Amino acid sequence: MGCDGGTIPKRHELVKGPKKVEKVDKNAELAAKWKYCALSQEKLRRPIVACELGRLYNKDAVIEYLLDKSAERPNVEIAAHIRGIKDVKELNLTDNPAWEGDRRNAKGDCYEDMHRAMFICPVVGLEMNGKHKFCYLQTCGCVFSERALREVKTEICHKCGDPFRDEDIVVLNGSKEEQEQLQKTMEERRAKAKAGKKSKKNKGLETVSKPVESEASSESTSTPVNGGGSSSGDSAPGPSGSSKTVKPVAAVGSKRSIQNMEGKSEAYKSIFTTHSSAKRSKDQISNWVTHTPYHF
Repeated sequence: MGCDGGTIPKRHELVKGPKKVEKVDKNAELAAKWKYCALSQEKLRRPIVACELGRLYNKDAVIEYLLDKSAERPNVEIAAHIRGIKDVKELNLTDNPAWEGDRRNAKGDCYEDMHRAMFICPVVGLEMNGKHKFCYLQTCGCVFSERALREVKTEICHKCGDPFRDEDIVVLNGSKEEQEQLQKTMEERRAKAKAGKKSKKNKGLETVSKPVESEASSESTSTPVNGGGSSSGDSAPGPSGSSKTVKPVAAVGSKRSIQNMEGKSEAYKSIFTTHSSAKRSKDQISNWVTHTPYHF
């Protein structure tokens, strides 16, 4: 059937080859990574945070995810490694002065640069649009281009001045291989932190148990002293055979008068009401006086 009327079919019309793989538009892919939240797929807006794998999120979207981790939420597997708000770092970004945002021309009668980014590198001025590799520091959250960190080598942040190490540099929206490396680094860091917590906990238990053992040993080796009526001449033989006199300890609740203390001076004793100078005779005590005006 068909091929009548003098039609000449071509090969691609008769033979069906394999389907072509649909290619993702690079511009759309870059815009999805650098202009939209990886969790909520909404436009990035301050405050913006990044995880240890270098993905960008809106902070409110991360908080909502931590409050509700139900499977019904979309893109839950992307943030599965985020256990708490401490696993993300708020980024210190530098605004792009050329970014117009909502003020740009919406009529469509002029050229619109799709690669114009909201933020730039504060050192070399490159736009953070995905064409250039960007990194952030886990110590302070400042964001720089990889070119700036490579050309201007320093151990102090260019923006805030905080010190950092090479291990604190995290690549934003890196390649698959870079994200796998960041995944291994994150797992190693968390394992070290967990081991450090266990060692601290064990040290704390040891320090608590040692004073208890020392108190028990001191009580067992000490000589019992009776506080009732034991004579002051009782003695206990020491390790060298010499006897040491043990002074009797006053019973708990017994009161000692300050006036009977031998080591106190007479001027010190006269301060208290128990001193003889503070006591008055009956002749010195005045009669009861009322201040009521009706009493005569």
